[in-house]
Amino acid sequence: MKISRKYPIFDESVERELLTKSWIALREPKNVWSSILLSLPFMFLNGWITISIVTLFSPLTLKEFGISDNGVEINFNLIYVGALWLLVVIHEILHLVFIPNFHKSKITYIGLSWFGGFVITEEKMSKIRFLIISIAPYLLLSILLPLVLGWLGLLSTPIKILVLLNSLASSVDILVFFLVLFQVPKHAVIVNGGPRTYWKLLEELRNV
Repeated sequence: MKISRKYPIFDESVERELLTKSWIALREPKNVWSSILLSLPFMFLNGWITISIVTLFSPLTLKEFGISDNGVEINFNLIYVGALWLLVVIHEILHLVFIPNFHKSKITYIGLSWFGGFVITEEKMSKIRFLIISIAPYLLLSILLPLVLGWLGLLSTPIKILVLLNSLASSVDILVFFLVLFQVPKHAVIVNGGPRTYWKLLEELRNV
């Protein structure tokens, strides 16, 4: 595993090499902004699911977000900023730990860029592994965590806000999850070439 300061850019030579070896390119957004735009429906869906879980145990009011009849009041302090950065780090680590042999991999990268954290790997993996990697931070932090904390009576306002922010920020992950779910056959291997995703049937890979 390596630490990177820059999100990988698309390399046409890498794609040509993969395509000549019969890898099939996933039909997916070609840049970050397109991904964010197309993921907006999932942002609303994710948020609705998390809010529904939270409100099973504790009301979620606008006042908790600093919105009241007197206007909007947002207080920033080092604790809140630190908690937000910690959330980003934990989110990316939850992607990372499900990557095969991530701690030994020389082609797996974790880092922070201007739009947030990222984890990229060029390790080959099964479809189910890819789906788990994509959905893990949302599933664990924005569904399982509020369920457990709500049952224990520990859903404080800061935690509610953090799990909701993670839910909204996971929209691109969920977009990728469904793109792979519906485009990639069950018995296929997936690999990333920089920011792009490719797949090949397992029996074809064995014959190479």
